[in-house]
Amino acid sequence: MSADLMNPKVVMSIRSLEMRAKMVVDGFRTGLNKSPRHGFSVEFSEYRPYAQGDDPRFLDWKLYARTDRSYIRLFEDETNLRCYIVFDISRSMSFGSGAYTKHDYARTVAASLAWLLNRQGDAVGLTTFDEHVRSIVPARYRPGQLRRLLVTLEEPASGLDTRPGVALEDVAQRLRKRGLVILISDMLAPIQQIGDGLRLLRGCLHDLVVFQILDPAEKSLTFDGPRLFEDLESGKTIYADPERIRGEYLQQLDAHNLAIQAECEAVGASWRQLITDEPLELALAEFLQARRQRR
Repeated sequence: MSADLMNPKVVMSIRSLEMRAKMVVDGFRTGLNKSPRHGFSVEFSEYRPYAQGDDPRFLDWKLYARTDRSYIRLFEDETNLRCYIVFDISRSMSFGSGAYTKHDYARTVAASLAWLLNRQGDAVGLTTFDEHVRSIVPARYRPGQLRRLLVTLEEPASGLDTRPGVALEDVAQRLRKRGLVILISDMLAPIQQIGDGLRLLRGCLHDLVVFQILDPAEKSLTFDGPRLFEDLESGKTIYADPERIRGEYLQQLDAHNLAIQAECEAVGASWRQLITDEPLELALAEFLQARRQRR
């Protein structure tokens, strides 16, 4: 399956967010169809083309109305999921050491997940945040919903602080019934705040998936020679030699990331760290694995 994963540079070179999402989902489906591990792709088996002799009671008439094609709905108990994607648009997400930023990579992940959920007939919503909740698209399954989500994801990363706890609390108030919450952020925020938000949602019995998005340079601090570093959110600057501070930097970063992972594991949330040079399909694989374990 790994041989079929697309190079993220190719995907990210496409200007249209909608086309990127479609490319990622379709590419992932192709990889699953070629894989002998068909049990892993159960989420994509919810629909199959209608064949002569199938019971018409299982036709999905809503999908027929939208596509003018006949599909049989499978795994009926997994439909009508309500999901909120909680998306970080703080300024730290605007960092990128290559041709694209963490924000651009992350919103492609969010758009791909929204595309997948919408195609399955699930109600998808979106909350964007920085130090405050910035935009809210209520979870719906109706014509035009995917377009509304994609337009909202076009918002630039401009917030001066990262406070996921504020957004997670807001979603907890909106999800009245048990649902799914997907948090997408670089997680450069206080551990206590992240943990409190996750525990609040888990206490309401919601399922949680967390994607931490980091740039390769953040993981390795690979810069040539001494230079001036600037905090994108606070504006503070520091002159440092990466060679001299790399060891301490990596130690503190690893401690922070391990603490996030521990908070997620403590509440039963699925956690995956994605580096922006990794295939975007890994996010879909992690998401489907979390859904499989839930069932």
